[in-house]
Order: sequence, then C-alpha cells, then structure tokens
Amino acid sequence: MSETNEGQVTCTIDGAAAHVVFERAEAHNAMTWRMYEQLEAICERIARDRSIRVATFRGAGGKAFVAGTDIQQFLAFSTPEDGVGYERRIESVLGKVDGLPVPTLAIVDGWCVGGGLAIAACCDLRIATPLARFGVPIARTLGNCLAISNTARIVAEFGIGRAKRMLMLGEMLSAAEAQTAGFVSDVVEAAEIDARAAAIVDRLSHNAPLTMRVTKESISRMLKALPLEGDDLVKLCYGSNDFRHGVQAFVDKRTPEWSGT
Repeated sequence: MSETNEGQVTCTIDGAAAHVVFERAEAHNAMTWRMYEQLEAICERIARDRSIRVATFRGAGGKAFVAGTDIQQFLAFSTPEDGVGYERRIESVLGKVDGLPVPTLAIVDGWCVGGGLAIAACCDLRIATPLARFGVPIARTLGNCLAISNTARIVAEFGIGRAKRMLMLGEMLSAAEAQTAGFVSDVVEAAEIDARAAAIVDRLSHNAPLTMRVTKESISRMLKALPLEGDDLVKLCYGSNDFRHGVQAFVDKRTPEWSGT
C-alpha cells in the first residue's frame, strides 16, 4: 500500500476547538494502520492541551464519515491471534477517543460503517445529514466479529434490538432511525450541517469544562463496571475459514458462500 493512498487523519485547532478530519475520500475514508496511528496521536495531543474545550470528528469528501477498516489489510491475517491483536489494537485507539477529557462531536455525512460506527459511538454527541447510514454489515460481508467492548457500545447506544439487526441481519440504519434511537441528536441538511455543528461547538466550549469532564467519566465508569471477556469469540471468527473466504470475496467483489467453519 503506497503512502499516497494510505490516507491521513489531520487536526486543526480553531480557538478552543480541535477539528479532526479523516482524509481518504477516494476510499470512503476507510481506515489504514497509518490513519489509526495518527488518530491515536491526535487524541493524545488533544488530551494534553488544556486550551482545547471541544473536539469534532468528520470524514472528508461529504460521502462518508468512515467506512470501516481497509479490508486489504486483513489479507495478511492467518491465525486467530491476528484477530485478537487487531481488535485489541483498535480498542486501544478507540479508548483514546472515548477517554478524551473534552466533549466530542461526530459530524456524519454519508456512510458510518464498522470501525467508523465504533469511532462515532465513542463520541459524546453526533449529528448527521439525511443521507447518513449506520451499520456493521460483517455478517454478510467478511464473517468476522467485533470486540465485545465495541458490541457493548453499540448495544448501549442503539438498544439490543437494533444492535442485532445491524450485527446479525447486516442492516444499515437510516439517519432518521439513528435519531429515533438517540444515537444522533440532530438530522440536518448537508447545506446546514456546518452551521449546526458550529452552534454545538460554541455551546460546548462555553459550558463548565469540569462538569462535562466528570459527566463523561461517570458514564464511562458505569459502562465499564461489568468486566467483559471475549477473546474466545474473536478467535472463533478470525480463525475461521469463513473469515478468510469472506475477505478474499470482498476484495474480489464476489458474494461469499459461508460454510460455518
């Protein structure tokens, strides 16, 4: 994978706000290892900078927030432990987003899929355009699974019923349904979303920072109160013939034929 198509994650500071952008529009901002590393470093920078009061996350190009992890990177996986290592690495990055001491806002234009949905779920607030779509269609595409912590986030944000529709049926939820579930606070036209985001950023940047920080940490502690173990489940999927077949079929643009092994 050449550096030119590995994409990048950038961060600009505007007053008290940090604006993080996923920049790989030609691939619907699908995340590469390099982009995950940059996202982690950016979150560490934001956490250290006490002048930052709010952070936004957005995908470039207007067609996607993040369309998951670049599937090409799964071609090198050969053991169940590769899957466990991957999920732990991604969870480490997501933990940096989730653990930011300032309020975070995801601005979703278009597809918010897989790892992209996980990133958005780690943000405190989300707004979207009417064409935004949310889901994790791995049951009909790759045959892998989510780390149990990511599944827990989706269940917490969408409820059990919608979580099963996304993870088992592979359904993509509309922006309107995501708003009904409470995952999205506002659905606004593309031409108006910048203004709505600016208004939310302004409100957050003027609210009491310690109150918001303690609120975030309190909710985080509640969600983490029950330890979850799921490496055995990750190994079951990532070590399967179905996963290897699913990845190759995805790359070849074929419909996978599942064997259950």
